[in-house]
Amino acid sequence: MHTPIKTPLFTGRGTCCDDDEYPLDPQELCPEAHAALSASVSTMLESVGEDPMREGLLKTPERVARSLAFLTRGYRQDPEEMLKKAVFTESYDEMVLVRDIDIFSMCEHHMLPFFGKAHVAYIPDGKIVGLSKLARVVEVFARRLQVQERLTQQIRDAIQDVLNPKGVGVVIEAKHMCMVMRGVEKLNSVTTTSAMSGQFITSESTRGEFLRLIRQ
Repeated sequence: MHTPIKTPLFTGRGTCCDDDEYPLDPQELCPEAHAALSASVSTMLESVGEDPMREGLLKTPERVARSLAFLTRGYRQDPEEMLKKAVFTESYDEMVLVRDIDIFSMCEHHMLPFFGKAHVAYIPDGKIVGLSKLARVVEVFARRLQVQERLTQQIRDAIQDVLNPKGVGVVIEAKHMCMVMRGVEKLNSVTTTSAMSGQFITSESTRGEFLRLIRQ
């Protein structure tokens, strides 16, 4: 007999957020850190002139704490260990490219989002890695407070250190809300960064092939 799925009840006015009815994930943040974040958000609300006890803001500190725990969970993950779990011996020695990996991160200067695409390639030297792990490495480093330049280099270095390939190429194209919502307010500006090693530096043809492939 089919048992209907029960929808969490919400009796207050306004919109129910989808994380209101679920317990804190202990893998995301310890209870002490969660409580400290919630208290800090309450202070921030007061500082900008809001009333944390207003109906619409009663759960905001807890929701923001959950959100920050999710958006910074990369601090509690090890990208190199993640890569090592899916390394295989293989004689393939041509370029491996994963294009258009979505990235969502926060700039460390204003804690505003930046988002876009990452393109990651490497040339194996006896070892390959599961393709999903390349996207996972991007995700781990992106889920930290970042600058795009460092993020690009960290992805390259993790792949280089674990696989020791003949070369690694990483390009990130992203839009930064700190340039769109505030400051210079340039709506359509996109920042591109690259970090390369091995044959992607020494071989013009390899680098050219990589750049052509990501622009197709």
